[in-house]
Amino acid sequence: MTVLNNVWLLGAIRFFQSLIPAYVIERLFWEQRGMTIQMVVYTEIIYAVTVVLLEVPTGILADKFSRKSMIVAGAVLGCAEFLILVFATQFWHFAAVVVLAGIGRCACSGSENALLYDSLLAGGKEHRFEKAVGRLNVCDFISGMIAALCGSFLATRFGFELNYWLSFAGMSAALALSLLLHEPQVNSRTEEPLELKTYIKASLLFFKENPGVSLVVLSGTVTGAALHFIYEFWQIYLNRLDIPVIYFGLFSAGLMLLMLPGNMLAHALLRRFSSRTLLLAAVAVFAAGFTYIAAAKDYSGLAALLVICLFSGIVEPIAAGYLHHRTDSSIRATIDSFQSLGLNAVHIVIGLGFGFVSVRFDIFGGYGFIALLCGLFFGYFYIASQKSVE
Repeated sequence: MTVLNNVWLLGAIRFFQSLIPAYVIERLFWEQRGMTIQMVVYTEIIYAVTVVLLEVPTGILADKFSRKSMIVAGAVLGCAEFLILVFATQFWHFAAVVVLAGIGRCACSGSENALLYDSLLAGGKEHRFEKAVGRLNVCDFISGMIAALCGSFLATRFGFELNYWLSFAGMSAALALSLLLHEPQVNSRTEEPLELKTYIKASLLFFKENPGVSLVVLSGTVTGAALHFIYEFWQIYLNRLDIPVIYFGLFSAGLMLLMLPGNMLAHALLRRFSSRTLLLAAVAVFAAGFTYIAAAKDYSGLAALLVICLFSGIVEPIAAGYLHHRTDSSIRATIDSFQSLGLNAVHIVIGLGFGFVSVRFDIFGGYGFIALLCGLFFGYFYIASQKSVE
């Protein structure tokens, strides 16, 4: 019963990790401190490189030693980020923050899903994993909506800096809760613990022998990377449409509200449709939606952005479930870390193109670049997944 408490604890940790009013005005705060779009893209690349370098090693550490310890470490680094941001005035300050954010992300990414799955497995409820992942994301979004609505009001009334102090308080609460997690027993199909170097070989072999899993993970990677540029630049997009900051919180809350149905219903949709059908539909919407956003350059583009968010909700639970149901517990965090590594490697590639195009054609051109990539991936996934994805 103690291990199953991890499920609600992880939900509470997610809630406070997302209770970050700074996010609703983040890009405007950074711009106020001298950060241009190009400089922001550079920090995104620094973040992605950090994750690419450390994602798999931290996953191995989580599998070999402790998933809880990695989650606690990630929470500590999250607190440090907001303390630095309050006083940040130069590019290298922001660069240092994204390095800490990258390390913290690496520490938590594979560890959280691995701890969640093995906690459910210990209680014989691993079949509820997709539902549990969806509910964790719901905790994210509900908290994010609260933070966004309050954050835009507070920023308008008291300036941007207060939001960062409140965000530090939210991360501190997440840190306190992470200390209460219980390390579940790992039920492995292997007799002996793997050697450190063997984790990487076993993970690469797993993806090689499971092409369907690789494709599903890749679909989550591409859509996740595309969605990332909505998360990171929607504030600038609204600013270009001359929408006042007071409405930013309402819009941010709307984005997260639309992501709720997909996360809550993904497990039910899988009983009626195949993973391949659902993922193809999501990628098609991404390609069409980003195309319209780039072409419209007016308020109607907001509707397309909202539709993308609506369909995005089903992707993560489906991709995570497809992966973890086919993974051995002894390398669960490492395998999940490979997924995150791929996501951030794609961030680097897309980020370079997005930054290059945005400098010349502003944010609209950047979203057009993402539309092109999503369209190309749709064609590839449609052909490659015909026999390998269920």
